[in-house]
Amino acid sequence: MYLIADSGSTKTDWCLTSKDGIDQKVYHTIGYNPYFIDTEAIYYSLSENLLKDLDGELVSEIYFYGAGCSTPEKKDIVRKALIKAFPKVQAIFVGHDLLATARALLGDEYGFAAILGTGCNTCLYDGNDISLNIDSLGYLLGDEGSGSHIGKKFLRDFMRKRLEPELQARFKERFQIEDNEQIFHTLYTTQFPNRYLASFCKFAEEYPTHPYIRNKVRDSFRDFFKNLVSKYPEYKKYKFNCIGSVGFTYKDILEEVALSFDMHMGKVLKSPLENLVKYHIKKN
Repeated sequence: MYLIADSGSTKTDWCLTSKDGIDQKVYHTIGYNPYFIDTEAIYYSLSENLLKDLDGELVSEIYFYGAGCSTPEKKDIVRKALIKAFPKVQAIFVGHDLLATARALLGDEYGFAAILGTGCNTCLYDGNDISLNIDSLGYLLGDEGSGSHIGKKFLRDFMRKRLEPELQARFKERFQIEDNEQIFHTLYTTQFPNRYLASFCKFAEEYPTHPYIRNKVRDSFRDFFKNLVSKYPEYKKYKFNCIGSVGFTYKDILEEVALSFDMHMGKVLKSPLENLVKYHIKKN
């Protein structure tokens, strides 16, 4: 059987599937971004979570797509953990989550694909592999349009007391914040600061029609198109295809901004896993 994984910075969705796709079961673990977690920590998590529910003896091939798996060194961190967790597996493929996104959205077709979740990423896809990628620069310098980027906007306004009084009070209560020092301490000591920033994006989901919320999301998407999407050669000739919780939740605002940049919408999915499984069943 195949074990196919889509791993973001926050969570990993796994699907154990027979080669004909008839028998399938889905599992969930934390995200395994090798920029934030090492081989031993990944192996420990797999042992304590995934392997308690999944019989590793059933797995013949693993296809793992993950955030941060962009260089041979980072891929190797994940591969070593998978080899240790599944010692009898016949083949292991480790690729970037952006490739999973492109394959799930476009299959064998050429086009544009993007991720808008905890982080963001974009690419042109040639029907098999990524042909062009403009670096999103991560949550510290970029990741426009992502959960961490939007969350950072809310958090900054809260810390500077720029929210409306009612929103300021709700934000403080929702996240149990005592003062700015608490935020600084958490931000600079937490193992996953990008997830911490993205958690504040959930505030928007609770007030989806509020003008302030919609404007902040819209501003972040505009930054995304201005600094990333529009920098691709002849980007207007492609449809905008996207996977991720942020893009899916705010699809209406995303389409509005895309059209303002003369780009028509294509597919917008919350998760790539279902289509990714279909891709590998078809390929094999």
